[in-house]
Amino acid sequence: MPQFLDHSDADFEARFTGLLNAKREDSPDVDAVVADIIADVCARGDAAVIELTEKFDRIALTPDTMRFSADEVAQATEEVSAEDRAALTLAADRIRAYHERQMPEDAQWTDDAGATLGWRWTPVSAAGLYVPGGLATYPSSVLMNAIPAKVAGVGRLAITVPTPDGAINPLVLLAAQLAGVDEIYRIGGAQAIAALAYGTDTIAPVDKITGPGNAFVAAAKRRVFGKVGIDMIAGPSEILIIADGDNDPDWIALDLLSQAEHDESAQSLLITTDPAFGRSVAEAVNARLETLERRAIAGASWRDFGAIVTVPDLDVAVALSDRIAPEHLELCVADPVALSERITHAGAIFLGQWTPEAIGDYIGGPNHVLPTARSARFSSGLSVMDFVKRTTLAQMTPDALRAIGPGAERLAASESLEAHGLSVTARLRKLNG
Repeated sequence: MPQFLDHSDADFEARFTGLLNAKREDSPDVDAVVADIIADVCARGDAAVIELTEKFDRIALTPDTMRFSADEVAQATEEVSAEDRAALTLAADRIRAYHERQMPEDAQWTDDAGATLGWRWTPVSAAGLYVPGGLATYPSSVLMNAIPAKVAGVGRLAITVPTPDGAINPLVLLAAQLAGVDEIYRIGGAQAIAALAYGTDTIAPVDKITGPGNAFVAAAKRRVFGKVGIDMIAGPSEILIIADGDNDPDWIALDLLSQAEHDESAQSLLITTDPAFGRSVAEAVNARLETLERRAIAGASWRDFGAIVTVPDLDVAVALSDRIAPEHLELCVADPVALSERITHAGAIFLGQWTPEAIGDYIGGPNHVLPTARSARFSSGLSVMDFVKRTTLAQMTPDALRAIGPGAERLAASESLEAHGLSVTARLRKLNG
């Protein structure tokens, strides 16, 4: 059973704080192992990647077979059913249309001093996308990572996807094809991150790496950050639902379980103004856990990290939600739009009982790569903005330099940076004869 918390209880604050601070992931000390793997790839390149792939994925590769050929991709994608292809194509079209609206615009203007200022946006030249393989293969994540990169104008996009025992998910390859991926490599783990960051004879290095992975992948991304950019270090999935009593308990139960089935460390929370409704949802969750395919995983998540919180009103619900800063937030209330405008911290908000979070995972349009572990307080989900960078522009005319140059001279002197000041002074002397 999950925790039941009531805002009116004397120990509520202590229990709620405990809920926020609960350690929800097993973080083995893999950093030393990952450091050795990265060093090995840097030293031996392809040979290290091939050796580690054979060790961990039980597949023998050569430099010529690390990358999927165009014929292999075409052959695999032909296996996808018409129905699956149509669904994936619809998702790709919707994701692309949403992200095209995110593209920022260049700007330039002349200010009162006569200086011309502005900025220009340009894409990163090359990006790498890590795709989990084996039992957990997510073609939807390929679309969510690759499409924003291509919309941003990234010139080269490479993905790495492990194929344990040679197993290939045709939907992953079709998603890569639909998203415009340029290169697909059948490697994974920390060695794939190292190859993308530092390059090998076969794999050219990239400028930014995105995509989810296990503890080894996360540790590798931390280690290569600085050499390349990364998206985020994502933790276990989480959902918060704020619901009144005018909802179907089974619907809410299924929405809670949609995240609980991801991982035993996932967290599903319900905040409700109706205690009886909260109990009904708990009963509905228990009933669904009798038959759910991933009931062992979902059941463990719900038992260890789930909670139903009763509050006196939506004002309290909003305050608690902002403290949680959830990855996914469903607002199943009479006026979800008005309530959403009061929410400050959330990765993604799903408005109303007809908008289950699962729509966002697949086909809604907004990105499903979102900040976890309360990091929505200071960060955002993946977007086109992750694949572009802003370059500022400045041009002085002689009159503009006369107007603002003396200020630069004074500030340089205050910081004892003589050459800074002199670089301005020399020009002003020329102008002033």
